[in-house]
Amino acid sequence: GEAAFAFIVLKDNISDENMVVNELKLSVATKIAKYAVPDQILVVKRLPKTRSGKVMRRLLRKIITSRGQDLGDTTTLEDPSVITEILSAFQKYEEQRAATN
Repeated sequence: GEAAFAFIVLKDNISDENMVVNELKLSVATKIAKYAVPDQILVVKRLPKTRSGKVMRRLLRKIITSRGQDLGDTTTLEDPSVITEILSAFQKYEEQRAATN
């Protein structure tokens, strides 16, 4: 099956990532449903957006499913360096998960 994976961007004045992640999980569980709580949450600095400001969810999905291989058409991406940032953050996240399991 599939599981929910959330990419979140914190405001600049937030210092405790773990607190925010736990609050997010609690908020989703109480306001939506427990089954809607993302199984995995990755904090990133920014999201891939088109020049018109829309989040390119397709790229986020490809990063998770194919580890960034063959991202497809990225010509509408506002800043291509964001992909490198997210891939790096995802790789660190995966390494931490592997170390704790």
